[in-house]
Amino acid sequence: MRNETRGTVELTLAMVLSGTLGVFVVESGASPFTVVFFRCLFGALALGLYSLVRGFFTGHGFTPRTFGLAALGGVFIVFNWVFLFEAYEATSISLATVVYHTQPFFLVLLGAVLTRERISAGRLGWLALAFAGLVLVSGVRPGDTASLKGLGFALAAAVLYALATFVTKRITGVRPHLVALVQVLVGLPLLLPFAGFGELGGIGGGWAWLVGLGVIHTGLMYVLMYAAYAKLPTAKIAVLAFTYPAVAMGVDWAVYGHHIGLVQALGVPLIVLASLRVTLSGARNTAPGAVRDNPDLSPSGSAPAPAAAPAPRTAGHAPEAASPVATRAG
Repeated sequence: MRNETRGTVELTLAMVLSGTLGVFVVESGASPFTVVFFRCLFGALALGLYSLVRGFFTGHGFTPRTFGLAALGGVFIVFNWVFLFEAYEATSISLATVVYHTQPFFLVLLGAVLTRERISAGRLGWLALAFAGLVLVSGVRPGDTASLKGLGFALAAAVLYALATFVTKRITGVRPHLVALVQVLVGLPLLLPFAGFGELGGIGGGWAWLVGLGVIHTGLMYVLMYAAYAKLPTAKIAVLAFTYPAVAMGVDWAVYGHHIGLVQALGVPLIVLASLRVTLSGARNTAPGAVRDNPDLSPSGSAPAPAAAPAPRTAGHAPEAASPVATRAG
């Protein structure tokens, strides 16, 4: 199998897995804080074992500064998961997922605010188009507080993921698997006071879903994504990333009978198109060669925003840590 073909298969599989995340969250029967705590626990075990077997702890490359940045990114990542899972409960997996994919635009705005990076007229136009799509997709009517609450949670998750990306992009010389490991480990003490352990006695088979969130959606999915980014061109990564919301919407309809209305459906392609354009323009604006030297950078300058929201790429030194794009995960 050719290298690019293998990468395509790996990333497609990772995005399909991302699309099933919502079902695992809902079927676990646990509250969002509890779900995220155990996702961090089982995810840390999976990533830690993989990194140990691959010998990643030897010459890990962490410095006090990069470790601190990874930990800070972890704070943003774990609360991003909490808000996203809250959005699933308040609205639907479909709506929460589409709104969550406004993350690249928040990264652009963060760049403008924190680094005084100029936003081109073209990007402003795509931001406006995405906002129009967001208004259509939300389908929120006056007095519809549940949908409005869900929309707010999904937007908060997108902002937190953009912050995690912004911070993690500044880490160099560390494998992305180890950055992701630090981030989920940070979630354990952070979420411990909020996890509802008293509810665990009644979840029964929910334990299997919680283990799956850690092993499948955090361990296996991250490994597949990081391996795929080393093999694929920017355009293909950007396009394949939208397999995730498509699968999530299909799964939400097949399992729970949820589907978005006609007006909402009109907003989906606006957000997808605008996100894709911002992603690709971000990659074009990256200095030649920077993407190969800075593997964490993904198509939009941010990590792809799957619900799983893997740690944004870092400038790792291993072949599978290298991405051909300038940093966009989940």
